[in-house]
Amino acid sequence: MAESITIAVDAMGGDAGADVCVPASIEFVRRQPAVRIILVGQSEKLEPLAAAAGGLPAGVQIRDARQIVAMDEPPADALRKKKDSSMRVAVDLVKDGSASACVSAGNTGALMATSRFVLKTLPGIERPAIMARLPTRHGSIAMLDLGANADCTVEQLYQFAVMGSVVASVTEGIDRPRIGLLNIGEEDIKGNDIVKQAAVRLGASRLNYVGFVEADAIQDDRADVVVCDGFSGNVALKSMEGTAKLIRHFLEIEFRGSLYGRLAGLVAWPVLRSLSRRLDPRRYNGASLVGLDGIVIKSHGGADALAFQQAITVARVEAEKGVPDQIRELLSEQVE
Repeated sequence: MAESITIAVDAMGGDAGADVCVPASIEFVRRQPAVRIILVGQSEKLEPLAAAAGGLPAGVQIRDARQIVAMDEPPADALRKKKDSSMRVAVDLVKDGSASACVSAGNTGALMATSRFVLKTLPGIERPAIMARLPTRHGSIAMLDLGANADCTVEQLYQFAVMGSVVASVTEGIDRPRIGLLNIGEEDIKGNDIVKQAAVRLGASRLNYVGFVEADAIQDDRADVVVCDGFSGNVALKSMEGTAKLIRHFLEIEFRGSLYGRLAGLVAWPVLRSLSRRLDPRRYNGASLVGLDGIVIKSHGGADALAFQQAITVARVEAEKGVPDQIRELLSEQVE
Protein backbone atom coordinates (compact mmCIF):
# COMPACT_ATOMS: atom_id res chain seq x y z
CA MET A 1 0.00 0.00 0.00
CA ALA A 2 1.32 3.45 -0.97
CA GLU A 3 2.40 5.73 1.84
CA SER A 4 -0.31 8.23 2.75
CA ILE A 5 0.08 11.94 1.98
CA THR A 6 -0.62 14.45 4.75
CA ILE A 7 -1.81 17.92 3.76
CA ALA A 8 -2.06 20.89 6.11
CA VAL A 9 -5.08 23.07 5.34
CA ASP A 10 -5.31 26.69 6.44
CA ALA A 11 -8.95 26.28 7.45
CA MET A 12 -9.51 29.95 8.32
CA GLY A 13 -8.27 31.44 5.03
CA GLY A 14 -10.39 32.69 2.15
CA ASP A 15 -13.59 34.66 1.79
CA ALA A 16 -15.72 31.92 3.36
CA GLY A 17 -12.99 30.51 5.60
CA ALA A 18 -13.85 27.41 7.59
CA ASP A 19 -17.39 27.23 6.18
CA VAL A 20 -15.86 25.95 2.92
CA CYS A 21 -12.52 24.51 4.00
CA VAL A 22 -13.82 22.11 6.66
CA PRO A 23 -16.59 20.30 4.72
CA ALA A 24 -14.48 20.28 1.54
CA SER A 25 -11.54 18.67 3.34
CA ILE A 26 -13.70 16.07 5.07
CA GLU A 27 -15.41 15.10 1.81
CA PHE A 28 -12.04 14.88 0.06
CA VAL A 29 -10.68 12.39 2.62
CA ARG A 30 -13.84 10.32 2.47
CA ARG A 31 -13.36 9.99 -1.27
CA GLN A 32 -9.58 9.51 -1.05
CA PRO A 33 -8.83 7.79 2.27
CA ALA A 34 -5.11 7.50 1.40
CA VAL A 35 -4.85 11.26 2.00
CA ARG A 36 -4.70 12.68 5.51
CA ILE A 37 -5.57 16.29 6.30
CA ILE A 38 -4.70 18.50 9.24
CA LEU A 39 -7.26 21.29 9.57
CA VAL A 40 -5.53 24.29 11.12
CA GLY A 41 -7.58 26.97 12.83
CA GLN A 42 -9.63 27.94 15.82
CA SER A 43 -10.89 24.63 17.14
CA GLU A 44 -14.10 26.06 18.59
CA LYS A 45 -15.10 27.10 15.06
CA LEU A 46 -13.84 24.02 13.25
CA GLU A 47 -15.36 21.35 15.49
CA PRO A 48 -19.04 22.34 14.99
CA LEU A 49 -18.53 22.49 11.22
CA ALA A 50 -16.92 19.06 11.29
CA ALA A 51 -19.85 17.69 13.29
CA ALA A 52 -22.30 19.20 10.78
CA ALA A 53 -20.36 17.45 7.99
CA GLY A 54 -20.87 14.08 9.66
CA GLY A 55 -17.89 14.12 12.00
CA LEU A 56 -14.16 13.84 11.50
CA PRO A 57 -13.05 10.79 9.48
CA ALA A 58 -10.04 8.87 10.72
CA GLY A 59 -7.82 10.73 8.25
CA VAL A 60 -8.72 14.24 9.41
CA GLN A 61 -7.51 15.98 12.56
CA ILE A 62 -7.74 19.50 13.94
CA ARG A 63 -4.70 21.57 14.95
CA ASP A 64 -5.56 24.64 16.98
CA ALA A 65 -4.26 28.05 15.88
CA ARG A 66 -5.58 31.21 17.50
CA GLN A 67 -4.92 33.95 14.94
CA ILE A 68 -6.37 34.67 11.50
CA VAL A 69 -4.66 36.53 8.64
CA ALA A 70 -7.15 38.94 7.08
CA MET A 71 -7.52 39.00 3.32
CA ASP A 72 -6.43 42.65 3.22
CA GLU A 73 -3.67 42.41 5.82
CA PRO A 74 -0.21 43.67 4.78
CA PRO A 75 2.12 40.66 4.30
CA ALA A 76 4.75 42.16 6.61
CA ASP A 77 2.22 42.45 9.44
CA ALA A 78 1.07 38.87 8.96
CA LEU A 79 4.66 37.68 9.05
CA ARG A 80 5.68 39.63 12.15
CA LYS A 81 2.51 39.67 14.23
CA LYS A 82 0.65 36.47 13.34
CA LYS A 83 3.01 33.64 14.30
CA ASP A 84 0.07 31.61 15.63
CA SER A 85 -2.16 32.18 12.62
CA SER A 86 -3.77 29.27 10.80
CA MET A 87 -1.68 30.17 7.75
CA ARG A 88 1.64 30.26 9.60
CA VAL A 89 0.99 27.06 11.54
CA ALA A 90 -0.03 25.22 8.34
CA VAL A 91 3.23 26.26 6.63
CA ASP A 92 5.20 25.36 9.76
CA LEU A 93 3.76 21.83 9.55
CA VAL A 94 5.35 21.48 6.11
CA LYS A 95 8.63 22.80 7.44
CA ASP A 96 8.82 20.32 10.33
CA GLY A 97 7.77 17.37 8.17
CA SER A 98 4.36 16.83 9.77
CA ALA A 99 2.73 17.57 6.41
CA SER A 100 3.85 17.08 2.82
CA ALA A 101 2.03 20.14 1.52
CA CYS A 102 -0.02 23.15 2.59
CA VAL A 103 -3.22 24.50 1.01
CA SER A 104 -4.55 27.98 1.76
CA ALA A 105 -7.25 30.22 0.28
CA GLY A 106 -5.96 33.14 2.30
CA ASN A 107 -4.17 36.39 1.54
CA THR A 108 -1.83 35.68 -1.41
CA GLY A 109 0.85 38.17 -0.42
CA ALA A 110 0.90 36.97 3.16
CA LEU A 111 1.01 33.33 2.05
CA MET A 112 3.96 33.98 -0.26
CA ALA A 113 5.84 36.00 2.36
CA THR A 114 5.20 33.44 5.09
CA SER A 115 6.10 30.48 2.90
CA ARG A 116 9.29 32.09 1.65
CA PHE A 117 10.36 33.01 5.21
CA VAL A 118 9.59 29.60 6.70
CA LEU A 119 10.47 27.20 3.88
CA LYS A 120 13.09 29.26 2.00
CA THR A 121 13.71 28.84 -1.71
CA LEU A 122 15.37 25.90 -3.39
CA PRO A 123 19.11 26.21 -4.14
CA GLY A 124 19.49 28.06 -7.42
CA ILE A 125 16.08 29.74 -7.22
CA GLU A 126 16.10 33.46 -6.52
CA ARG A 127 12.34 33.99 -6.24
CA PRO A 128 9.32 31.71 -6.00
CA ALA A 129 6.62 32.13 -8.65
CA ILE A 130 2.89 31.55 -8.81
CA MET A 131 2.00 28.91 -11.37
CA ALA A 132 -1.43 27.69 -12.43
CA ARG A 133 -2.93 25.56 -15.17
CA LEU A 134 -5.26 27.23 -17.66
CA PRO A 135 -7.63 25.64 -20.20
CA THR A 136 -6.57 25.42 -23.84
CA ARG A 137 -8.24 24.14 -27.00
CA HIS A 138 -7.20 20.56 -26.37
CA GLY A 139 -6.22 20.42 -22.72
CA SER A 140 -4.41 22.81 -20.40
CA ILE A 141 -1.24 24.85 -20.13
CA ALA A 142 0.96 25.82 -17.19
CA MET A 143 1.72 29.53 -16.85
CA LEU A 144 4.06 31.40 -14.51
CA ASP A 145 4.59 33.88 -12.97
CA LEU A 146 1.02 35.02 -12.31
CA GLY A 147 1.64 37.83 -9.88
CA ALA A 148 4.38 37.18 -7.35
CA ASN A 149 7.15 39.12 -9.16
CA ALA A 150 6.19 42.24 -11.09
CA ASP A 151 9.74 42.73 -12.38
CA CYS A 152 12.05 39.87 -13.29
CA THR A 153 15.62 39.42 -14.46
CA VAL A 154 16.67 37.20 -17.33
CA GLU A 155 17.94 34.56 -14.91
CA GLN A 156 14.69 34.57 -12.95
CA LEU A 157 12.66 33.99 -16.12
CA TYR A 158 14.99 31.11 -16.94
CA GLN A 159 14.43 29.66 -13.46
CA PHE A 160 10.65 29.95 -13.95
CA ALA A 161 11.05 27.96 -17.17
CA VAL A 162 12.93 25.22 -15.35
CA MET A 163 10.28 25.03 -12.64
CA GLY A 164 7.42 25.04 -15.11
CA SER A 165 9.10 22.32 -17.16
CA VAL A 166 9.45 20.10 -14.11
CA VAL A 167 5.86 20.52 -12.97
CA ALA A 168 4.46 19.92 -16.46
CA SER A 169 6.64 16.85 -16.84
CA VAL A 170 6.01 15.14 -13.51
CA THR A 171 2.36 16.06 -12.98
CA GLU A 172 1.12 15.82 -16.58
CA GLY A 173 3.48 13.16 -17.90
CA ILE A 174 4.76 15.38 -20.73
CA ASP A 175 8.12 14.36 -22.16
CA ARG A 176 10.27 17.47 -22.67
CA PRO A 177 7.54 20.11 -22.18
CA ARG A 178 7.54 22.90 -24.76
CA ILE A 179 8.48 26.24 -23.18
CA GLY A 180 7.12 29.49 -24.61
CA LEU A 181 8.01 33.03 -23.57
CA LEU A 182 5.18 35.57 -23.41
CA ASN A 183 5.88 38.54 -25.69
CA ILE A 184 4.13 41.23 -27.75
CA GLY A 185 5.06 39.44 -30.98
CA GLU A 186 6.60 36.26 -32.33
CA GLU A 187 9.46 37.94 -34.18
CA ASP A 188 12.94 38.11 -32.63
CA ILE A 189 12.98 41.90 -32.89
CA LYS A 190 9.86 42.30 -30.71
CA GLY A 191 9.82 42.84 -26.96
CA ASN A 192 11.91 44.60 -24.33
CA ASP A 193 15.56 43.83 -23.60
CA ILE A 194 14.77 41.46 -20.73
CA VAL A 195 12.49 39.30 -22.87
CA LYS A 196 14.94 39.28 -25.79
CA GLN A 197 17.83 38.26 -23.53
CA ALA A 198 15.68 35.64 -21.82
CA ALA A 199 14.92 34.14 -25.22
CA VAL A 200 18.65 33.81 -25.90
CA ARG A 201 19.19 32.25 -22.48
CA LEU A 202 16.39 29.73 -22.96
CA GLY A 203 17.50 28.92 -26.50
CA ALA A 204 20.98 28.05 -25.25
CA SER A 205 19.68 25.81 -22.45
CA ARG A 206 18.71 22.15 -22.51
CA LEU A 207 15.05 23.05 -22.12
CA ASN A 208 12.66 22.52 -25.02
CA TYR A 209 12.25 26.22 -25.83
CA VAL A 210 9.88 26.87 -28.74
CA GLY A 211 9.97 30.67 -28.95
CA PHE A 212 7.76 33.67 -28.24
CA VAL A 213 4.03 33.30 -27.58
CA GLU A 214 1.60 36.20 -27.92
CA ALA A 215 -1.21 36.63 -25.42
CA ASP A 216 -3.90 35.65 -27.94
CA ALA A 217 -2.05 32.36 -28.62
CA ILE A 218 -1.57 31.20 -25.03
CA GLN A 219 -4.47 28.80 -25.36
CA ASP A 220 -3.63 27.58 -28.88
CA ASP A 221 -1.58 24.60 -27.63
CA ARG A 222 1.67 25.95 -29.07
CA ALA A 223 3.45 25.37 -25.77
CA ASP A 224 3.03 23.34 -22.60
CA VAL A 225 4.44 26.09 -20.35
CA VAL A 226 4.29 29.86 -20.83
CA VAL A 227 6.83 31.95 -18.91
CA CYS A 228 6.44 35.64 -18.09
CA ASP A 229 6.97 38.21 -15.36
CA GLY A 230 4.27 38.48 -12.71
CA PHE A 231 2.89 41.77 -14.00
CA SER A 232 2.29 40.53 -17.55
CA GLY A 233 1.09 37.14 -16.34
CA ASN A 234 -1.47 38.55 -13.95
CA VAL A 235 -2.82 40.96 -16.55
CA ALA A 236 -3.12 38.13 -19.10
CA LEU A 237 -4.82 35.86 -16.56
CA LYS A 238 -7.37 38.48 -15.49
CA SER A 239 -8.08 39.29 -19.14
CA MET A 240 -8.85 35.62 -19.82
CA GLU A 241 -11.11 35.40 -16.80
CA GLY A 242 -12.92 38.58 -17.81
CA THR A 243 -13.43 37.33 -21.37
CA ALA A 244 -14.91 34.06 -20.11
CA LYS A 245 -17.35 36.00 -17.91
CA LEU A 246 -18.27 38.29 -20.82
CA ILE A 247 -19.01 35.33 -23.11
CA ARG A 248 -21.22 33.77 -20.43
CA HIS A 249 -23.00 37.09 -19.91
CA PHE A 250 -23.72 37.54 -23.62
CA LEU A 251 -24.99 33.98 -23.94
CA GLU A 252 -27.38 34.47 -21.05
CA ILE A 253 -28.71 37.68 -22.61
CA GLU A 254 -29.26 36.06 -26.00
CA PHE A 255 -30.94 32.91 -24.66
CA ARG A 256 -33.18 34.76 -22.20
CA GLY A 257 -34.00 37.83 -24.28
CA SER A 258 -36.90 36.39 -26.28
CA LEU A 259 -39.14 33.37 -26.66
CA TYR A 260 -37.07 32.26 -29.65
CA GLY A 261 -33.91 32.62 -27.62
CA ARG A 262 -35.33 30.54 -24.78
CA LEU A 263 -36.42 27.81 -27.19
CA ALA A 264 -32.98 27.84 -28.84
CA GLY A 265 -31.45 27.62 -25.38
CA LEU A 266 -33.43 24.48 -24.59
CA VAL A 267 -32.22 22.84 -27.80
CA ALA A 268 -28.63 23.91 -27.18
CA TRP A 269 -28.67 23.04 -23.45
CA PRO A 270 -26.40 19.95 -23.70
CA VAL A 271 -23.80 21.97 -25.64
CA LEU A 272 -24.07 24.91 -23.25
CA ARG A 273 -23.66 22.64 -20.26
CA SER A 274 -20.53 21.13 -21.78
CA LEU A 275 -19.16 24.60 -22.59
CA SER A 276 -19.85 25.78 -19.06
CA ARG A 277 -17.96 22.82 -17.68
CA ARG A 278 -14.97 23.48 -19.93
CA LEU A 279 -14.82 27.12 -18.83
CA ASP A 280 -15.56 26.41 -15.16
CA PRO A 281 -12.65 28.02 -13.25
CA ARG A 282 -13.22 25.63 -10.35
CA ARG A 283 -11.70 22.81 -12.43
CA TYR A 284 -8.40 24.72 -12.59
CA ASN A 285 -8.26 26.02 -9.02
CA GLY A 286 -5.02 25.62 -7.11
CA ALA A 287 -1.96 27.69 -7.98
CA SER A 288 1.46 26.36 -7.00
CA LEU A 289 3.99 28.54 -5.22
CA VAL A 290 6.88 26.93 -7.07
CA GLY A 291 10.50 27.43 -6.14
CA LEU A 292 10.01 26.91 -2.41
CA ASP A 293 11.69 24.11 -0.51
CA GLY A 294 8.27 22.65 0.18
CA ILE A 295 4.83 22.48 -1.43
CA VAL A 296 2.35 25.32 -0.94
CA ILE A 297 -0.84 25.61 -2.97
CA LYS A 298 -2.90 28.79 -3.17
CA SER A 299 -6.63 28.31 -3.62
CA HIS A 300 -8.79 31.13 -4.95
CA GLY A 301 -10.12 33.20 -2.06
CA GLY A 302 -13.71 32.79 -3.24
CA ALA A 303 -13.46 29.05 -3.89
CA ASP A 304 -16.44 26.85 -3.12
CA ALA A 305 -16.12 23.28 -1.87
CA LEU A 306 -15.58 21.81 -5.34
CA ALA A 307 -12.88 24.32 -6.19
CA PHE A 308 -11.14 23.89 -2.83
CA GLN A 309 -11.04 20.13 -3.31
CA GLN A 310 -9.34 20.72 -6.65
CA ALA A 311 -6.64 22.73 -4.85
CA ILE A 312 -6.17 19.82 -2.44
CA THR A 313 -5.81 17.53 -5.44
CA VAL A 314 -3.02 19.72 -6.83
CA ALA A 315 -1.25 19.48 -3.46
CA ARG A 316 -1.65 15.70 -3.38
CA VAL A 317 -0.24 15.24 -6.89
CA GLU A 318 2.76 17.51 -6.27
CA ALA A 319 3.48 15.73 -2.98
CA GLU A 320 3.27 12.29 -4.59
CA LYS A 321 5.58 13.37 -7.40
CA GLY A 322 8.06 15.16 -5.13
CA VAL A 323 8.00 18.35 -7.21
CA PRO A 324 10.57 20.37 -5.17
CA ASP A 325 13.11 17.53 -5.39
CA GLN A 326 12.48 17.21 -9.12
CA ILE A 327 13.10 20.94 -9.60
CA ARG A 328 16.31 20.71 -7.56
CA GLU A 329 17.50 17.83 -9.73
CA LEU A 330 16.74 19.53 -13.04
CA LEU A 331 18.45 22.73 -11.92
CA SER A 332 21.62 20.75 -11.15
CA GLU A 333 21.43 19.11 -14.58
CA GLN A 334 21.06 22.48 -16.31
CA VAL A 335 24.32 23.77 -14.85
CA GLU A 336 26.81 23.81 -17.69
